[in-house]
Amino acid sequence: MVDTGFSSFDTMVDKANRLLKDVEEAFEWPKERRKQSYAALRAVLHPLRDRLPVETAVQFGAQLPTLVRGVYYDGWKPADTPVKMSNEEFLARVRSEFPYAVEGGSEKLVRTVLKTLERHVSAGEWQHLKSRVPNSFAALLP
Repeated sequence: MVDTGFSSFDTMVDKANRLLKDVEEAFEWPKERRKQSYAALRAVLHPLRDRLPVETAVQFGAQLPTLVRGVYYDGWKPADTPVKMSNEEFLARVRSEFPYAVEGGSEKLVRTVLKTLERHVSAGEWQHLKSRVPNSFAALLP
């Protein structure tokens, strides 16, 4: 556990670290690859956020751990969303934002990060998210 001297901050850091650790465990990456798990999370969160209708993006963001929520909203321009993109375009964007090679490629990266995110939001919110995207895109979601 982190000790910042402020319990609310400690809790926020611990929740963000738990999510990153879950990504690392899914890929069997050591903790020393924390920058890579962070990059994976960010590379998936941004195109996901941009793909969603604004209201859905906000509702989903509200479910994320506080520090992860900051990453999620970083650089967001709600007036420019939702961005229509095919699954191939979504995967290409993830690939362009994730500077590391990963076994299984971008699709495995996306599916793994999304499965991890699913465990960190309510089941109802995850189902709402799936219901608000086209069926072809929902196929990427666990």
